[in-house]
Amino acid sequence: MTLLNETWNGTHNAGNSVTQNNQLQLSSSYPTRESIETWLIEKVAKLLELNPYEIDIEREFSEYNLDSVEAVNLSGELENYLECRLSPTLLWDYPNIETLAEYLATNPDNQEESAYNGTGLEVVSPFNQLELNHLVSESPKIENNSKIPEEYYNFARLPEYQKLQLKLQQVESLGNGNPFFVPQDKVVNDTTTVNGRELINFATYNYIGMCGDPIVDRSAQDAIAQYGTSACASRLISGEKPLHRQLEQKIARFIGVEDSIVLVGGHATNVTTIGHLFGKNDLILYDALSHNSILQGCFLSGASLVAFPHNDVAALEQILRDRRHRHQKVLIVIEGVYSTDGDIANLPSFVNLKKKYKTFLMVDEAHSMGTIGKTGRGVAEYFGINPQDIDIWMGTLSKSFASCGGYIAGSSALIEYLKYTAPGFVFSVGMSPPNAGATLGAIEVLEAEPERVAQLQAMAKLFLQLAEEKNLNTGMSKDSPVIPIIVGNSLKSIQLSQNLFKRGINVPFMIYPSVPQNEARLRFFVTCNHTEEQIRLTVDTLAEELAKLKND
Repeated sequence: MTLLNETWNGTHNAGNSVTQNNQLQLSSSYPTRESIETWLIEKVAKLLELNPYEIDIEREFSEYNLDSVEAVNLSGELENYLECRLSPTLLWDYPNIETLAEYLATNPDNQEESAYNGTGLEVVSPFNQLELNHLVSESPKIENNSKIPEEYYNFARLPEYQKLQLKLQQVESLGNGNPFFVPQDKVVNDTTTVNGRELINFATYNYIGMCGDPIVDRSAQDAIAQYGTSACASRLISGEKPLHRQLEQKIARFIGVEDSIVLVGGHATNVTTIGHLFGKNDLILYDALSHNSILQGCFLSGASLVAFPHNDVAALEQILRDRRHRHQKVLIVIEGVYSTDGDIANLPSFVNLKKKYKTFLMVDEAHSMGTIGKTGRGVAEYFGINPQDIDIWMGTLSKSFASCGGYIAGSSALIEYLKYTAPGFVFSVGMSPPNAGATLGAIEVLEAEPERVAQLQAMAKLFLQLAEEKNLNTGMSKDSPVIPIIVGNSLKSIQLSQNLFKRGINVPFMIYPSVPQNEARLRFFVTCNHTEEQIRLTVDTLAEELAKLKND
């Protein structure tokens, strides 16, 4: 392990030393503090849809409810404005416009004091759907240990926890209790059972009915019978099972690439892959609607980060024209089907840009694998693209494949490098045998029964068509089983979800910062097991309940 540790540390720590080369290159044209302040005021005002005179330079960014995506985007734009390398987390270290502008203007040689000095990053979790925004500001110096405030060592006193309690109280004040962590009593499919009551279910990723399928269950049981319930070690050391390689080869063949690697968590797959492959001299360009796992991988990498407007290929090309030459490796990250909007990335255009500007292209297929394309092979099949034109395929095993974990698929060189060096793989236990077995079984069933995909697509098309006939706002959803109904107001979105629950329909709500301000919504996941009767009843009931809310 000595050689491997040295190899990994040499690569991974390069990202953490990002600040060593963050020196601002001063010139006669370098902006003054006043110019930087003015630029920041205008940008923040535009982000928040305010007039510039309403922006107080002494007010903390956190008080403006800037979420982590907006904060990193602002850092990226600032980097472009100043034409120098900056940390993507400056807004965590310099909490308002005044201190940030002063730092940038007067401390060009001290960038090592910026965000990579141990301050934390906001992690968007289910709690953040309650609009928690806690950008970390500079901590005050405490000279006497006896005077340390209790909020610094007691979780119950943390300001973030207090905010959480207030938000939960606000939700519960609607009169329907806490809508989170509701236990469900059986396999979730087109229906679910809560407290003995059966509901039509649109809150499951079980798109093609693999969870609960007898063949998939038997495959998991056979794996347990032969290998037990755990790999019991890192695969690199002694946790390797023949089942692992069978699964990785099966995934690679199904996608149409050379090889793949499976990891124990879908979210962790993006974090460890992006964070490990890219570093301080690189640039990552990600879609503005990217999943949190992509963002966390970007933060970890230490690369320069720029979000491009959703699915806007022209805007992405302009960024590449302006910035490609300043960096070594460049990664473009997109999703196959976007998990909150249900639209599909324009893959051919992204492939063209990747080739033209000599970048890497990564596609997250969490919600497109098994759901689009004639036989469920995802966005490459949907567009008729050669899968080997994409450098990094990522997918999860918890959705169409009824298991748990994630995979990266691509060239044999990519996969071999990750297997020996990626921290989320090297330092993690191997995938459990039943999870690997279940995934193998699910892929085999999908290959044998592609009609599941056709049925899923027919039911999703019906839902979307009926919703549009009722003049419901389905946003950008197209050709996917993810269909949002955009309500706008957060509390009304929560109320609508709970009213539908009372009428026998289970569907989750999504509010800021999981979705943009004023775009709160319900998100429907359609499955191949939903019936036409269930969908018609749901859309009719949805339209009735939404009309009641609008009239209140």
